[in-house]
Amino acid sequence: MTLGTILVAIGPEDTDRSDEIIETFLEVAKPADATVVLAHIFMDEEYNQRLSQLEFDTSREAINPDQVAERYTVMQDLRPTLDAAGLEYEIRGAVGEQGPKIVDVATETDADRVIVAGRNRSPVGKAVFGSTAQGVLLSSPCPVTFVCLN
Repeated sequence: MTLGTILVAIGPEDTDRSDEIIETFLEVAKPADATVVLAHIFMDEEYNQRLSQLEFDTSREAINPDQVAERYTVMQDLRPTLDAAGLEYEIRGAVGEQGPKIVDVATETDADRVIVAGRNRSPVGKAVFGSTAQGVLLSSPCPVTFVCLN
């Protein structure tokens, strides 16, 4: 299977864990010279807060979630690494329930692999993924790599 596009789902808690996420997707993307799609799924309330915080003037122009995601701090933090690696990338945003929206973006971008991260869980909790990761694993149109972060 050729890897042309890798979707990396970036969550709001991933700011402190971006090094582990970067390491994972570079291991896969760099040898394949794949395009990386960084995606952030905003919940409705979070999206409206970001519009306000980032001072978008919604009265003058229609703002789409891609524009908001591009200005999201964790995305800005990942850009230098991707530039240094020489990888093509794009930033995508969507608003709604995280699991289904990640699957939608994977389908829209014709992703060959999806990378999602989760937090470290108790021994019993490790047997079951979080609902977002589980939904992506079960519904993704392509293979999914799950990265367990501390």
